[in-house]
Amino acid sequence: MVQNSPGGVPTRPKLPARARRALSLVTAGALAAAGVVALAGSAEAAGALGDAAAAKGRYFGTAVAANHLGEAAYASTLDAQFDSVTPENEMKWDAVESSRNSFSFSAADQIVSHAQTKGMKVRGHTLVWHSQLPGWVSGLGATDLRSAMNNHITQVMTHYKGKINSWDVVNEAYQDGSSGARRSSPFQDKLGSGFIEEAFRTARTVDAGAKLCYNDYNTDGQNAKSNAVYAMVKDFKARGVPIDCVGFQSHFNSNSPVPSDFQANLQRFADLGVDVQITELDIEGSGSAQAANYTKVVNACLAVTRCTGITVWGVTDKYSWRSSGTPLLFDGDYNKKPAYDAVLAALGGSSGGGDNGGEDGGGSTGACTATYTQTSTWNGGYNGQVTVKAGSAGITSWSVPVTIPSPQSVSAVWNGTPTTSGGVMTVKPAWNGTLAAGASTSFGFTVTTNGNTAAPVVGTCTAS
Repeated sequence: MVQNSPGGVPTRPKLPARARRALSLVTAGALAAAGVVALAGSAEAAGALGDAAAAKGRYFGTAVAANHLGEAAYASTLDAQFDSVTPENEMKWDAVESSRNSFSFSAADQIVSHAQTKGMKVRGHTLVWHSQLPGWVSGLGATDLRSAMNNHITQVMTHYKGKINSWDVVNEAYQDGSSGARRSSPFQDKLGSGFIEEAFRTARTVDAGAKLCYNDYNTDGQNAKSNAVYAMVKDFKARGVPIDCVGFQSHFNSNSPVPSDFQANLQRFADLGVDVQITELDIEGSGSAQAANYTKVVNACLAVTRCTGITVWGVTDKYSWRSSGTPLLFDGDYNKKPAYDAVLAALGGSSGGGDNGGEDGGGSTGACTATYTQTSTWNGGYNGQVTVKAGSAGITSWSVPVTIPSPQSVSAVWNGTPTTSGGVMTVKPAWNGTLAAGASTSFGFTVTTNGNTAAPVVGTCTAS
């Protein structure tokens, strides 16, 4: 994390469904026989990346700056794609308590309010950090500093109690390099190594419902720094110090590539009994090389059961703290990059082209995406739903191929008109073909598994 830049569960609740429309069922009797309740016809999209991650039991979030929420393309891309947000700078100490015991939450409140209206989770970032620290904090003696630290944690967490899914309680407390030592900071230098434990214990007394995390960078692979953090977490768990999760910032470039033991490192922390999250992901580069690196990261998280989510550090390259390295999933015009398609594919989703998933931002016109979610299961069958979303321009029709694994069979379809060839069911609109830019609809189907519980494969959405 650098100054004025970077320092993350189950699926989020969906937005309320739109009014139910008439169902278009085919081969209907089997649905009733299975005792399955049909789904509502059309619902707001939860976000292509967010939906795909949710289907895998993860979240997919982004860092958000309050001063960009007024930009239509920024806000619409955020809303269309992500299901979790981290305030970029708005919850840091200098932003909320620039003067002692005088708190200002307006900018952070703006982000939290936006997230709540969209059903997104919020990661609180960050309570105790050596950087972006007001000068008055550094000038305190040990007794006053301890009081100020605990008061800051208490006041900020109390203000957001019930609204924050997880907190980065302590951030970047360890040095880089081969020592594995603690970083020099007002907290370390005046309060000693126990300040981290004290911060976590204070945090737990304020909000028993939020997950409490330690967050750091250059800990993505096994090295002296990550070993030191690992030892701390192991000790905390053994002594009952309330730590629930560890965040791995994951800022990568050619000088600091995705480590070969990234997955193994995540797994060893998870084996301690904590969740792990990728909290500030960005990967400098472009094209297929960047896409391949993003795929590595997503696959590593998916392979670790307790890796609960991924947050990229920003929506668009133009506002990234490393903008010259073009490290994010959307370019400066909000066009999806190859890295976006790679991430969505790794999550099991499907992208239909270069649309931005939001308002006009320079993406291709007449495109759509199709994202699959398994909505319910029972012994011998399941219901699936595919969300179809228009891109940066409106469409008048769409078509989505769905490959059903053999020997599964489809017993009912609603909100779409299917034709089947071999194991591929191609679904076109029943009544819901016309979509405005960024708008969405969905169709659903019931499958009899016949002993095979593999998920169907949703192909590329074709729009006209």
